[in-house]
Amino acid sequence: MGFKEIIFQTDQGVGAITLNRPDTRNAITGAKIIAEIEEACKQTNENPKIKVLIITGADPSFSSGGNIKDMADKKGMFKGTPVQVNENYKKKVQRIPYAVCNVEVPTIAAVNGPAIGAGCDLALMCDMRIASEKARFGESFINVGLIPGDGGAYFLPRLVGMARACELTFTGDIIDAQTALGIGLVNYVVEHEQLMDKTYKLASKIASKPPLAMKMAKRLLYLGQNATIPQILEQSSAFQALCHHTEDHKEALAAMFEKREPRYKGK
Repeated sequence: MGFKEIIFQTDQGVGAITLNRPDTRNAITGAKIIAEIEEACKQTNENPKIKVLIITGADPSFSSGGNIKDMADKKGMFKGTPVQVNENYKKKVQRIPYAVCNVEVPTIAAVNGPAIGAGCDLALMCDMRIASEKARFGESFINVGLIPGDGGAYFLPRLVGMARACELTFTGDIIDAQTALGIGLVNYVVEHEQLMDKTYKLASKIASKPPLAMKMAKRLLYLGQNATIPQILEQSSAFQALCHHTEDHKEALAAMFEKREPRYKGK
């Protein structure tokens, strides 16, 4: 599949999706861009060389979310009867959280500018977020008479707690990067020119770790969000047993004893 609305590239174990429709402020409700995001996530899972995936946007926006012109004109996924619009959400924009959340390797959102509505939720779908000082975040659906239609009601409370999620959702307020940092919405805030350097530095550090254990650690963290303690302990022991029998575990111990850098093979 040729990519036209995103840029998808890989470098030294790190994959990167760049939303590349600055003319729409990187809106993500068009059928083509949805399909391309989905395909890039699929290729990430199929490529054992990719250890981390970054998602960012072409300046000046991360993503404006829904295309408000299409909303006003009742075009694209906003066209049709209530039943048809319901189906459009399921068949279009709601494919994005499935795709991003099913990426097996760690994901980092490099938020370079405004992340609004579904664009905010796209950042929340990632495992970690690094924000430029120019970033803005808005769970702003209520401002256009809508509700979070792409999973924001799932992601936001898990990151900032129910009270903060309610405030952001009910007011539609746009918050700056430092406020987002203060409520735990992002991991770091950096100068705009340093955003990708900081993101790639974190991605490279993660990519240097044992890839099989990394994938299992990610799965375990998310399973733990909805599991009981007995359930998560049972799953932990099963994953740990597998890790103990990997070549990478043996290599990690050997490198530690020999005081050298480990050379992981993902086996």
